[in-house]
Amino acid sequence: MVKSVFKANYQNLDSIRNFVGQSAQRADFSERDIYAVQLAADEASTNIIQHAYGGEGNNEIVIECEVIPGKLTITLCDYGKSFDPASVPEPNLKAGLNGRKVGGLGMYLIRSLMDEVHYETSEKGGNTLRLVKYAESQE
Repeated sequence: MVKSVFKANYQNLDSIRNFVGQSAQRADFSERDIYAVQLAADEASTNIIQHAYGGEGNNEIVIECEVIPGKLTITLCDYGKSFDPASVPEPNLKAGLNGRKVGGLGMYLIRSLMDEVHYETSEKGGNTLRLVKYAESQE
């Protein structure tokens, strides 16, 4: 398991994508799966910056990547405002742009890219988002 701490700033999204991508490479993921986990981690980190922390600042995002052959688990932890991803409805992708609600696409994208998505809030404070991706050959 590898762990890194990132300041919750948009300029660190490249570093977060690289960190997660390296772990996906160690798991022998295809280029397609590497891109998927990088995009999901980018979207999750952006959500943490925007929604949990209310914008950029001195806050941190702690990311752990656990590689098991054919499986990658990415755990993102923050100490911002909690939220329930289950409360985010699936977006109506068939609606025209004027008929769509603002927001909700990020969680939809994360759920579409990853095989498992788990979220929990600690009573002591802190949020944990766990993303799991299986290698294509394992699906």
